[in-house]
Amino acid sequence: MKRIFDILTSLILLMVASFPLLILICAHFCLLGRPIFFRQSRAGQGGRPFEIVKLRTMREGGGSDGERLTRWGQFLRSTSLDELPELWNVLKGDMSLVGPRPLPVAYLPRYSPEQARRHAVRPGITGWAQVNGRNSLSWQRQFELDLWYVAHHSCLLDLKILCLTFVTVLRRDNISEAGQATRSEFLGDNDKAPH
Repeated sequence: MKRIFDILTSLILLMVASFPLLILICAHFCLLGRPIFFRQSRAGQGGRPFEIVKLRTMREGGGSDGERLTRWGQFLRSTSLDELPELWNVLKGDMSLVGPRPLPVAYLPRYSPEQARRHAVRPGITGWAQVNGRNSLSWQRQFELDLWYVAHHSCLLDLKILCLTFVTVLRRDNISEAGQATRSEFLGDNDKAPH
């Protein structure tokens, strides 16, 4: 049932968003040039890697995220418009509309066995952690919320999360970690970075 909902909803959203997305791509090309899309290997259900597709928000080249993040990129991130191409990942079956956010494959060996249970379900464009603090959360708290979702996920909970996501995006809440342009890297059990 969840997969059918994902397919139908992502198809509808892609059709509705196709013209705005085309405008975004044209603006993106004028402001940031190529490549238009950011692609990265992320861990999906069962830890299987897949390539996530987003609109690129940073300049190419070296430097910190803060140095490379552009004003246009900040706008895309604050409105979550950079996430629109992920609907293609949902349609392909790599992701769901709702689930734990997919993190880089490089993080896989850093998880505790408990944290790794977040991969029991498909990752999502949005999730329980995203509507309860998003990038302002500590990694530990995010994983607690991810695991709570894995244990309690249902169609009704997914609908609730989708509604809360709409509100969160409109309010532009918790887009970045405090003191960071985006979010600090997860370093595993030894991660002592302040969050």
